[in-house]
Amino acid sequence: MACKLTWSPLLTILLLAGMAGISRAGNIAVYWGQNGNEGTLADACNSGLYAYVMVSFLSTFGNGQAPAINLAGHCDPPSGNCNVFISNITTCQSKGVKVLLSLGGAGGSYGLSSIEDAQSVAAYLWDNFLGGSSPSRPLGDAVLDGVDFDIETGNPAHFDELATFLSLYSVLGKKVYLTAAPQCPYPDASLGPALRTGLFDEVWVQFYNNPQCEYPGGDLQGAWNTWTSSVHVSGGFYLGVPASTAAAGSGYISPADLTSAVLPGVKAASNYGGIMVWNRYNDVQNSYSSQVKDSV
Repeated sequence: MACKLTWSPLLTILLLAGMAGISRAGNIAVYWGQNGNEGTLADACNSGLYAYVMVSFLSTFGNGQAPAINLAGHCDPPSGNCNVFISNITTCQSKGVKVLLSLGGAGGSYGLSSIEDAQSVAAYLWDNFLGGSSPSRPLGDAVLDGVDFDIETGNPAHFDELATFLSLYSVLGKKVYLTAAPQCPYPDASLGPALRTGLFDEVWVQFYNNPQCEYPGGDLQGAWNTWTSSVHVSGGFYLGVPASTAAAGSGYISPADLTSAVLPGVKAASNYGGIMVWNRYNDVQNSYSSQVKDSV
């Protein structure tokens, strides 16, 4: 004789408790914009591999400088032809991919001299890339989803205030997502105070070019545990990896090692979000994300 299951609040609680023990699938974030041979922004989003694409980089800003975006061979910002990416950006967003403007990078000329400078840069970003308006929007009228902090100068001054000012624009309508890419040694020399604001949605920690916290010679798991337990994010932490041996000076993890040796320990963190891949060009060359996506 068949048993009839009567639904009850107790069964709901038990079901939810069981679901809480299931690790959620992670996402992949990628940096795009530093190699003209990596394909278009729309190509990256149409691949189905990524949840976040960071357009890199706004490499000149602050200290009274005129802000400037550097997209390698993709377009020439001074000529105004970077607005060709309007349709690319909207294509990405229609597929649920968030498109962010990345600030900084390993080169460039950037920094913040005061709280007023931070406020001025925030206003520039809002008017030229986010929900504001300006006659000279470098990427056209498309509204990006947020701002990524890839600050690598070693000078953290006023980036916490920049994050605060940017977050305030969310009350005007569309949420401004904030993400960051600190180096794996904790705390990060450039982003420590900014990350302590607790305003960031996702943090992709760079586990490369830092031998002390790389796999296999350094303590990757220990550094990961420190990051995930020390900094509050509203979303998750991502393991930043090079997409090929050519993408970074050190820290490359083969797809096989990533899936079998590294991710099991990394995914134990309750705030695990996925992996970040540097960068799209090397990802295309090595098919890195496509090899690991099902395990992320």
